[in-house]
Amino acid sequence: MARGITSLDMYRKVPQDLLEGTKSGSALSYAAIFIMVTLFYLETAAFFSSKMVTDLALDSNRDPRLRVNFNITMMDLKCDYAVIDVVSVLGVDQNVTQHVTKFQIDAEGVRQRFHGRNKKQDDVIMHDELVTESLEELHENGEDAISLDEQTLEFAQHENEFLFVDFYASWCSHCRDLAPTWETLGEVMTDSAIYKVDEHIEEHGHEYSDEEYEEAVKLALPVLIAKVDCVTHPTMCQTQNVRAYPTLRLFVSGDFKADYRGHRTVLEMTNWLSGMEEAHKKEDEEHELKVGDAHEVARERMEVEETRDEMNQPPKRPDTRDPKSAEEQEWIEKMNRYRSRHRPEWRDEDHPGCQISGFLMVDRAPGNFHVKAQSLGHDIAPHMANVSHEVHHLSFGDPSVHNSIKRGDTVTPVNFYETTRPMDGNVYVIKNMHEAHHHYLKVVTTDFDNPSINSRYSQRSPNYGRRAYQILQSSQISYFRNDQVPEAKFTYDLSPIAVSYRMSSRRWYDYLTSLMAIIGGMFTVFGMLESGVHAVTSKKRR
Repeated sequence: MARGITSLDMYRKVPQDLLEGTKSGSALSYAAIFIMVTLFYLETAAFFSSKMVTDLALDSNRDPRLRVNFNITMMDLKCDYAVIDVVSVLGVDQNVTQHVTKFQIDAEGVRQRFHGRNKKQDDVIMHDELVTESLEELHENGEDAISLDEQTLEFAQHENEFLFVDFYASWCSHCRDLAPTWETLGEVMTDSAIYKVDEHIEEHGHEYSDEEYEEAVKLALPVLIAKVDCVTHPTMCQTQNVRAYPTLRLFVSGDFKADYRGHRTVLEMTNWLSGMEEAHKKEDEEHELKVGDAHEVARERMEVEETRDEMNQPPKRPDTRDPKSAEEQEWIEKMNRYRSRHRPEWRDEDHPGCQISGFLMVDRAPGNFHVKAQSLGHDIAPHMANVSHEVHHLSFGDPSVHNSIKRGDTVTPVNFYETTRPMDGNVYVIKNMHEAHHHYLKVVTTDFDNPSINSRYSQRSPNYGRRAYQILQSSQISYFRNDQVPEAKFTYDLSPIAVSYRMSSRRWYDYLTSLMAIIGGMFTVFGMLESGVHAVTSKKRR
């Protein structure tokens, strides 16, 4: 038994007397030792270091919602009209205002930090409910809101100190609703002029013929109320830069003064016109105030007791502060009207653009969000909607993770930060009408190690601070029908394949195996080499 055990010996010894040293064997031994030490060092360095490994797998992300961060400047779209809509394949279609901030951009592209901030569309009263007659009934005794064309508009601007024009479209529903109110406003101005002329006749005893009387009424008009059909005169409206219908524009002494944005009732409009006339009076002291009388005529016609002074005073809040009480609701309504009357003067040419920033919480499913021109109180002119835009920032996911990536705290490849925001700084300009850019975004879920995240934060979610979204982006110009309002659309789709980055280091048994392989391999290779050298030199000696 003992002899059988000792017979298994893989390390049999050769007697020392049979060993012979050679110079070639010594040289190769030193070479083998040098190479082995070098390989030992490299293997040890590799063992104590780690490398980044990329893994691909089916996306197992179960988050129901996805955050979209954006900062976009619409170069030629006012904040009054700029809205964001979100659509997903799950059937969600909504206009988004929460978490969205708007800043007006002036003609030089400078953001207005405070004035105009978060300017939202107001719920404007579309027409005066006190006007009960139809447009046909109002036209039975003549048309007081005068229809204008290119030539007559220029003539009206030259002949009338105050000209109030309704730029409308025959297909616009808001314009049709406003038409009786606008005609009534024209009648109010005519009635005011008639009262003025009749007082002059009674005071001075003048007698006028019918033609002279009509001319005197025209001269006494406080404000000429007119209208322009932009369907019939498209070039004229385009020259006036009319982008939405109806646009109610006031001209003073032939020059553009302001657009009316308040409630479309006869009293509100006459009150606004009176304020504009008083402001003009400060510039031209010789000007005679006339619109105030027209406001009184409007009060009588509408059978409203509230005077203009009362309209311009803040309403007194009732003692009962119950939000559901009728008194409180009436006070809120009056206060909203008061605020709408006392907005700061707004010049569209100073604020042609709008910067929209914020974030959206969208369903984690294919969908899109788009920036378009839309108004509660106007119908947008499709040929005047310009949705040229600059994308300052667009990304998906938690912004704090992006900051960690930018600082280099995460295990991600070089230039990974840029792949999460490939559209930043891109400008998309539209040069033709009825066009808009359509952006396609393939969103790739990417997980990685983030050593900067504390363990206590990891309890919120296993991937908290360890997930970002890479974007593969392409853009093209889309063409719209003449009756469609163009929109800047961002379509996103989530990739079914997720990417993960992790640091990988060698196992200790891999390291030991490599060391053994180096020793055995070097011994064997150099042994064979030495045997070959020895055989060649032995033959030469013989």
